[in-house]
Amino acid sequence: MTINEIQDSVIDEFSAFDDWMDKYALLIDLGNSLPVLDEKYKTESNLIEGCQSRVWLQADYVDGKIIFKGDSDAVIVKGIVSLLIKVLSEHTPQEILDADLYFIERIGLKEHLSPTRSNGLVAMVKQMRLYAVAFRAKEKEEA
Repeated sequence: MTINEIQDSVIDEFSAFDDWMDKYALLIDLGNSLPVLDEKYKTESNLIEGCQSRVWLQADYVDGKIIFKGDSDAVIVKGIVSLLIKVLSEHTPQEILDADLYFIERIGLKEHLSPTRSNGLVAMVKQMRLYAVAFRAKEKEEA
Protein backbone atom coordinates (compact mmCIF):
# COMPACT_ATOMS: atom_id res chain seq x y z
CA MET A 1 0.00 0.00 0.00
CA THR A 2 1.14 3.53 -0.69
CA ILE A 3 1.44 6.10 2.09
CA ASN A 4 -1.68 7.87 0.76
CA GLU A 5 -3.69 4.63 0.68
CA ILE A 6 -2.75 3.98 4.31
CA GLN A 7 -3.65 7.57 5.24
CA ASP A 8 -7.04 7.15 3.54
CA SER A 9 -7.71 3.96 5.53
CA VAL A 10 -6.80 5.77 8.77
CA ILE A 11 -9.20 8.60 7.84
CA ASP A 12 -11.95 6.01 7.15
CA GLU A 13 -11.26 4.30 10.48
CA PHE A 14 -11.54 7.58 12.41
CA SER A 15 -14.53 8.86 10.45
CA ALA A 16 -16.59 5.97 11.86
CA PHE A 17 -16.70 7.99 15.11
CA ASP A 18 -18.30 11.40 15.65
CA ASP A 19 -17.37 11.78 19.29
CA TRP A 20 -13.78 12.64 20.17
CA MET A 21 -13.93 10.45 23.27
CA ASP A 22 -14.43 7.48 20.90
CA LYS A 23 -11.55 8.69 18.73
CA TYR A 24 -9.32 8.91 21.81
CA ALA A 25 -10.37 5.36 22.71
CA LEU A 26 -9.35 4.26 19.18
CA LEU A 27 -6.00 6.03 19.60
CA ILE A 28 -5.45 4.25 22.92
CA ASP A 29 -6.34 0.89 21.30
CA LEU A 30 -3.85 1.60 18.50
CA GLY A 31 -1.18 2.41 21.06
CA ASN A 32 -1.93 -0.78 22.99
CA SER A 33 -1.58 -2.81 19.79
CA LEU A 34 1.90 -1.40 19.13
CA PRO A 35 4.50 -4.18 19.51
CA VAL A 36 6.56 -3.83 22.68
CA LEU A 37 9.75 -1.87 22.03
CA ASP A 38 12.82 -3.79 23.14
CA GLU A 39 14.44 -2.12 26.16
CA LYS A 40 17.74 -1.85 24.24
CA TYR A 41 16.08 0.80 22.03
CA LYS A 42 14.88 2.92 24.95
CA THR A 43 18.00 5.06 24.87
CA GLU A 44 18.69 8.78 25.05
CA SER A 45 19.56 8.81 21.34
CA ASN A 46 16.11 7.39 20.46
CA LEU A 47 14.24 9.80 22.73
CA ILE A 48 12.33 12.48 20.79
CA GLU A 49 13.19 16.05 21.77
CA GLY A 50 10.18 18.35 22.12
CA CYS A 51 7.75 15.82 23.54
CA GLN A 52 6.33 16.32 26.99
CA SER A 53 5.97 12.54 27.38
CA ARG A 54 8.83 10.18 26.83
CA VAL A 55 8.75 8.94 23.22
CA TRP A 56 11.29 6.58 21.73
CA LEU A 57 11.64 6.04 18.01
CA GLN A 58 13.88 3.41 16.45
CA ALA A 59 14.48 3.27 12.70
CA ASP A 60 16.11 0.43 10.80
CA TYR A 61 16.96 0.36 7.11
CA VAL A 62 16.01 -3.01 5.61
CA ASP A 63 16.00 -3.80 1.88
CA GLY A 64 15.66 -0.14 0.87
CA LYS A 65 12.83 0.60 3.29
CA ILE A 66 12.72 2.16 6.73
CA ILE A 67 11.15 0.10 9.50
CA PHE A 68 10.06 2.22 12.44
CA LYS A 69 9.46 0.98 15.97
CA GLY A 70 8.38 3.17 18.85
CA ASP A 71 6.93 3.53 22.30
CA SER A 72 5.76 6.16 24.76
CA ASP A 73 4.99 6.29 28.45
CA ALA A 74 1.69 8.11 27.73
CA VAL A 75 -1.26 6.15 26.28
CA ILE A 76 -2.58 8.77 23.84
CA VAL A 77 0.91 9.65 22.65
CA LYS A 78 1.63 5.94 22.17
CA GLY A 79 -1.45 5.88 19.91
CA ILE A 80 -0.08 8.80 17.90
CA VAL A 81 3.28 7.00 17.57
CA SER A 82 1.38 3.91 16.40
CA LEU A 83 -0.47 5.94 13.73
CA LEU A 84 2.72 7.50 12.40
CA ILE A 85 4.43 4.11 12.28
CA LYS A 86 1.41 2.59 10.53
CA VAL A 87 1.54 5.30 7.85
CA LEU A 88 5.30 5.69 7.33
CA SER A 89 6.97 2.39 8.22
CA GLU A 90 8.06 0.03 5.45
CA HIS A 91 8.44 2.79 2.86
CA THR A 92 11.54 4.11 1.12
CA PRO A 93 13.29 7.22 2.42
CA GLN A 94 12.16 9.14 -0.68
CA GLU A 95 8.51 8.12 -0.24
CA ILE A 96 8.63 9.34 3.37
CA LEU A 97 10.23 12.64 2.37
CA ASP A 98 7.67 13.17 -0.41
CA ALA A 99 4.68 12.32 1.79
CA ASP A 100 2.09 14.94 2.61
CA LEU A 101 0.73 13.73 5.95
CA TYR A 102 -2.79 15.03 5.38
CA PHE A 103 -4.42 12.43 7.64
CA ILE A 104 -3.37 14.37 10.76
CA GLU A 105 -5.53 17.33 9.70
CA ARG A 106 -8.38 15.27 8.23
CA ILE A 107 -9.03 13.17 11.34
CA GLY A 108 -8.94 16.35 13.43
CA LEU A 109 -6.01 15.17 15.49
CA LYS A 110 -4.11 18.45 15.58
CA GLU A 111 -7.07 20.51 16.78
CA HIS A 112 -7.89 17.99 19.55
CA LEU A 113 -4.40 17.83 21.03
CA SER A 114 -3.04 20.07 23.73
CA PRO A 115 -0.33 22.49 22.49
CA THR A 116 2.39 20.35 24.10
CA ARG A 117 1.09 17.15 22.48
CA SER A 118 0.78 18.99 19.17
CA ASN A 119 4.43 20.05 19.47
CA GLY A 120 5.31 16.45 20.25
CA LEU A 121 3.50 15.27 17.12
CA VAL A 122 5.47 17.75 15.01
CA ALA A 123 8.70 16.58 16.68
CA MET A 124 7.89 12.91 15.92
CA VAL A 125 7.19 13.64 12.24
CA LYS A 126 10.36 15.74 12.03
CA GLN A 127 12.43 12.90 13.53
CA MET A 128 10.97 10.35 11.10
CA ARG A 129 11.84 12.65 8.20
CA LEU A 130 15.37 13.13 9.59
CA TYR A 131 15.83 9.36 9.59
CA ALA A 132 14.63 9.32 5.97
CA VAL A 133 17.15 12.04 5.04
CA ALA A 134 19.96 10.09 6.73
CA PHE A 135 19.06 6.79 5.07
CA ARG A 136 18.65 8.46 1.66
CA ALA A 137 22.14 9.98 2.01
CA LYS A 138 23.46 6.52 2.89
CA GLU A 139 21.77 5.09 -0.24
CA LYS A 140 23.49 7.68 -2.41
CA GLU A 141 26.89 6.90 -0.84
CA GLU A 142 26.43 3.21 -1.58
CA ALA A 143 25.23 3.77 -5.15
